[in-house]
Formats: sequence, structure tokens, C-alpha cells
Amino acid sequence: MKIPITKPVIDECEKEKVLKVLESGWFVQGKNVAEFEKLFAEFTGSKYAVATTSCTTALHLGLESLGIGKGDKVIVPSFTYIASANAVEYTQAEVVFCDIDLKTFNIDENMLEEILEKDKSIKAIMPVNLFGLCANLPKIVEIANKYNVKIIEDSACGFDSWIDDKHSGTFGNIGCFSFHPRKPITTGEGGMLITDNEKIAEKVRILRDHGAEKSDLERHKAGGSLLPDFKVRGYNYRMTDLQGAIGVCQIKKSKKIMKERRKIATWYFKALEENHLNGTKLSDYLIPPFTPKGFKHNYQSFVCLYTGGTDLFNLINKYKNDTNKLKEIVDKINLKRNLFMKKLEELGVSSRQGTHAVHTLTYYKNKYNLNNQDYIMSYIADRLSIALPLYVGMKEEEFNYVINTIKKVLD
Repeated sequence: MKIPITKPVIDECEKEKVLKVLESGWFVQGKNVAEFEKLFAEFTGSKYAVATTSCTTALHLGLESLGIGKGDKVIVPSFTYIASANAVEYTQAEVVFCDIDLKTFNIDENMLEEILEKDKSIKAIMPVNLFGLCANLPKIVEIANKYNVKIIEDSACGFDSWIDDKHSGTFGNIGCFSFHPRKPITTGEGGMLITDNEKIAEKVRILRDHGAEKSDLERHKAGGSLLPDFKVRGYNYRMTDLQGAIGVCQIKKSKKIMKERRKIATWYFKALEENHLNGTKLSDYLIPPFTPKGFKHNYQSFVCLYTGGTDLFNLINKYKNDTNKLKEIVDKINLKRNLFMKKLEELGVSSRQGTHAVHTLTYYKNKYNLNNQDYIMSYIADRLSIALPLYVGMKEEEFNYVINTIKKVLD
């Protein structure tokens, strides 16, 4: 049996809508993108939504619209996909890394405040709502207001993630989303920026289209063959109407998609708690995702912490003041995790490292003169995280095969 890490949900709606776009002859950003933007704004409860080529380009445009540029600094959690930090670098601003809370995989707001207290030159915070769980955004907003800094949420994984009745991406000045195939809803590639600020939305619309004052569609509707004026330098970050058409179908069936994803997540929680190996619960070998009270996880990825059978959090507490020793222990467990993932793959079960500790990647490590243990919780998450297969349409037979294979490999 072959179990993929995930599968996109595609049916006749996408096929028919894409065919209509192909038959229309209008492939660039058009009416389908506009409809997708409208539906996305309604779903998230934001006033404005602007579609882009990716979440990375949405972050880049968002940072520029906030005035972030050369000489500025932006705080980014070290455990995230490299795109978060790259978007800051595109503006020529400086990345300032912050460690994470290992239980949630999200930015540690206590360390965040310590950084802001020491460095008054920081202009913005980029909290990442990782794997579908919101960071502690109410607290982050409180801190941002205290230190007068902007917030741009990297909510690449955050579609249908909530704190109480507030959607991810709506806490800060700007929120940015991804529609990569591993995300809950997809357009193949693509992104979306949301905001309640009309000026920001308008600036982003202009910047995504080379800086043009009018879009291709607006010029087409108005008639005439003259090109518009370009008062600012922009980018080609437009979503195609083919992608917009797929996005419309995806968001219209998103409630069904998300209900199914959360159902399979409950299967994992139950199985990891109820299955044992040598008298020890599987959840002691693979610590499942944690969701604080009042938060609603979307399980974009079901990411566990591999422990190798150790009491991981006790070890962390024991060696919290000796990061070299802690790193040494984690490196040994990491070898077991990597072998565990390799054996799963050989038996047909896909898995993935959660994401990476960006400060350990060669470019950032060298540029900012960093060591692996500088952000030790991010390092641990990098070395010990593991995402298990989760997709809409997963059959109980497939799920049971995953659990039985996990038990077999661990034994």
C-alpha cells in the first residue's frame, strides 16, 4: 500500500471552470480572480483580499506596503519555511530571529518581547501560524501595540484557523496565505493577502501588477489601446484566471474539506493514545499536535515530535541552561527519527520533516553568523518533527495501515 503525505481535492467543478476559462481566451488575472478574492474576504471576515502568485510574494508586497525597507528589521520565528525570512530579505530589511514554544511550534511571545525591549529599531513582527495553528496573536498584538511595531501574519498554513471567532490573518495589519498543493485549499500555486486597510489593499493591487494604475481587465473593459501610467516600480505577482477559477471551486467546498481533515486528525489522536508498544503509548513516541483552549487547528499538517522513547520535555528542562549538551542529545534522537522516516517510506507510508530551523540553513547561518543551538527550541523542532499522512478521502484501511506500520517500525 502507498500512502501519500497529502492529496488535493479536485472534482468536476475545477475541470469545468478551468475549461470555461480556456474557452474564453482570457487567462490572465480576471473575473475569476476577483470572485475568489471576494469569497476569501468573506470567509476570513476581512474587508479586502488581494490574490498573488504565492504567499511569499504576498508577504513581500505586504512588507513593502507597510514601508519596510533597507535599514529596517523584522522579527521572524526561526522555525518556519525559509520563505518567511526570504520575503523580509527581498525588501533589503534585516531578519531578526526569535525562538519558538516547542508545544505549539509557534513564536515564543516572551522571547519576542525580550527582543523588542532590547532593540528599539525593529519595525515589524511576522508571526507564523504554523501547520494550521494560530500563534498567540492576542498577546502578540498587545506586545506590538506596546512597542509600536507592525504585524504581518504569515498564515500560509492558516486557512480556516481561528482563535475564538477571529480568523488567522485578521489580527495584524496584514495576513498572507498560500494555496500550494499541500495546503487545505489549493490553486496549484498562488497566494492571498488580506487587510482591513483600504490604502494597503490598493497599494498591493498596484504593486502586484508592475505598478500599473489600471489592470489588464480594467483597460479591456474600458476599451482603448493605450497603456496606463506607472508611478511606482512594481512586480509581476498576478494570479492567473485559471488559478482563480480553481480557487473559487476550492473555497466553495472548503467546509466539507475542513470537516474531513479534522475528522482524520481525531483518528490520529485516538490511535496514538490507545495503541501501545511494550506498555508505552504511541503518543509517548510521537507527541501529537497541541491546541490551546479557544484555538481551532486546521491540521494543514499533522506534525508530531519524535521522542525516540525519551521523556523529551524532561530532558529539555534538565539541560535548558546547557544548550550544547541538549543539542548533543537531540542529535542522537534525530538519527533515530531519520531512520524511522526512512523505514516508513520503504513500507509505503510517506512522512515529512515538519519544516526547518531557518537559522541553521547555510545562507542565513553564514550571513548572520549563527550557531545551530542559538535558537534551541527551533533546532529541536527541526531535528525531531515529523508530519504524518493526512488527506481528504483517507480510508480507514489506509489509516490503519499507517498506524500499524508506525508500530511495526518503532518495534
